[in-house]
Amino acid sequence: MANFNLSHKIEDVDVLSDAVRTWYRYNHAAPTEQSMQLLCSAAVDLYNQGHRTSEELVTLLIVKFDSLHSLKVNSPSSASHH
Repeated sequence: MANFNLSHKIEDVDVLSDAVRTWYRYNHAAPTEQSMQLLCSAAVDLYNQGHRTSEELVTLLIVKFDSLHSLKVNSPSSASHH
């Protein structure tokens, strides 16, 4: 049986998810799996740095990621060896 260690309380998760949902509303964007993973990871990092309110988190997310395009991850476009 797997033992999951939940490091955040339900209230913390609510703050994080509210910030991410607000970011999408602010940017008039629809979530994708890739963008959701990146935003959620960034929100958790910011939370762990001490930003504990949804307002703080969404403001910092908006500053860091000013549009859906800023969430695009560049992938290698060639097979060149470095």
